[in-house]
Amino acid sequence: MSTRNYLARIMLAFLGIGLLCTALSKNAFAHCDTLDGPVVQTARIALEKGDVTPLLKWVHADDEKEIRVAFQKTLAVRAKGAKAKELADMYFFETLVRIHRAGEGAPYTGLKPGEAVDPAVALADKALESGSVDALVDVLTKAMANGIRERFRHASETQKHADDSVAAGREFVEAYVIYTHYVEGLHTIIKGSGGHHGEGDKGHSGHDK
Repeated sequence: MSTRNYLARIMLAFLGIGLLCTALSKNAFAHCDTLDGPVVQTARIALEKGDVTPLLKWVHADDEKEIRVAFQKTLAVRAKGAKAKELADMYFFETLVRIHRAGEGAPYTGLKPGEAVDPAVALADKALESGSVDALVDVLTKAMANGIRERFRHASETQKHADDSVAAGREFVEAYVIYTHYVEGLHTIIKGSGGHHGEGDKGHSGHDK
């Protein structure tokens, strides 16, 4: 293996681990910007009932006034007919989700269809609905175990021949880097990034207000 190829593969390994950690730490609430996500679902019910209160937990206290104003404007437009209702609702969903995402410190890239929700996040929602987290724990535990075992197996096999040649040694180092950084990334997430978009243990901005 050439030095250039070796370095490229190492960089890809680091990139892969970085993307994994980013995905696990940030995507947990990415479904908030989907049409089937909890923010929009709460908004649909609130608009039908004409009560903005349930929506306010999704935004900072400083943003509450803007949401109240947008909500009242939306109610007024909805009364003008089916087409107006459809447009007004979408305007409000966009406004609410945009402000909610800004409160998370996350970019808003538009509302997405429900199928954009990560399967694990869908399971997390189902766990809350059912009152049991067992299925979610089982799925994620198995996925994590499989990921660790696969990388461990490769690192262990290449370690046996690490001193046979320089090329074999580099193959082991590559496998070792992938294995240890995968474990390190998982451990970092487990011990300290359960918050909302990297906020640690602070929880969701605005929820405690």
